[in-house]
Amino acid sequence: MRLLHTSDWHLGRSFHGVGMLDAQRAFIDQLVTFVRDEAIDVVLIAGDVYDRALPGVDVVRLLDDALVGLTGAGARVVLTSGNHDSAVRLGFASRLLERGGVHLRTRLTELDQPVLFPLDNADPEAGPVLAVYGIPWLEPRLVAEQLGVDTASHFEVTQAATARIRADLAARAGARTVHSVVLAHTFASGGISSDSERDLSIGGVGAVPLDLFDGFGYTALGHLHGRQELSAAVRYSGSPLAYSFSEAQHKKGSWLVDVDAAGIGAVREVLWEAPRTLAVLRGKLEELLTAGDHAWAESAYCQITLTDAQRPAQAMERLRSRFPDTLVLGFDPEGAGAAAKTSYSSKLAEAEDDLSICCGFLEHVRGRAADDGEAAVLAEALESVRLEGMSL
Repeated sequence: MRLLHTSDWHLGRSFHGVGMLDAQRAFIDQLVTFVRDEAIDVVLIAGDVYDRALPGVDVVRLLDDALVGLTGAGARVVLTSGNHDSAVRLGFASRLLERGGVHLRTRLTELDQPVLFPLDNADPEAGPVLAVYGIPWLEPRLVAEQLGVDTASHFEVTQAATARIRADLAARAGARTVHSVVLAHTFASGGISSDSERDLSIGGVGAVPLDLFDGFGYTALGHLHGRQELSAAVRYSGSPLAYSFSEAQHKKGSWLVDVDAAGIGAVREVLWEAPRTLAVLRGKLEELLTAGDHAWAESAYCQITLTDAQRPAQAMERLRSRFPDTLVLGFDPEGAGAAAKTSYSSKLAEAEDDLSICCGFLEHVRGRAADDGEAAVLAEALESVRLEGMSL
């Protein structure tokens, strides 16, 4: 059998205000073509299928198209819910969908109920079998009681979930050879072994130790967007598309896993073609507008940080004349010393008159001092206010 490990599709997500549904549709097309060409038997989706609990109608339709395309290409699908999904909504009609080759694992009661795939066509009833388990996103406060744990932590609930899976595997082992694959949407951290460190919190999400997945043939993780190998048998596929500029250097893809009667075999990377390049640029405005080595970024989505000592006027408009898809603009002046770091309240206390206060405010909010024309307009406005006050 051939398994394709994916996760974090985040259907319906936007990229800094730019809709990504067309790019996601292009990924689905790539995926279906790959599944057909490579004769993939099972597509795994380890959570965060949608980007939000209440996806739009067009987003739901895209998932429908994806599932129809994948099953039509000859694959079956096993998917779990992530923290962005509504487990109840995603799991709707799961028993009916299973008849069409789409296996949803979004309920706690189903996490130790594997999808079974015979590995011996000559003896499908008694020969070796692949058991694919799906652990949905476990919110500790909501599932601790159901899983029978006293402490509502990511470690405790994940430990209880994997213990249930091991118990099911042990019960099946006597009758036939069982190889296991586990899907989980979680933050797994290698090298955490002591009890005092087992609920390390990173970004508000508790990290679970890698050894919770010991003994499984392959663990297909979702949640982190960078494709990575934590161990030979525990991997993140990452998201199929970049969803932030921090992912500009990622090579988006999946893992192709071969399985036979002897168990998990070769695992190799699969790369997806990116619909748009991401560019993270930094420098002075004039240099960015004229430098030839930035020509490649003219068709990319851009995040640009300007380092000019003073914030240039109409910076975004001028940048977009060369880089039309500049989505994020930041400022980090070179040589900014202590004066630039002085608090606004301190500058306000040093102002000599109302005009200095107004000009100082303008400089504070935009990073560039008022020019003579702007100072004249402000002085005229202040004088008008003064005269109006006298007339009252």
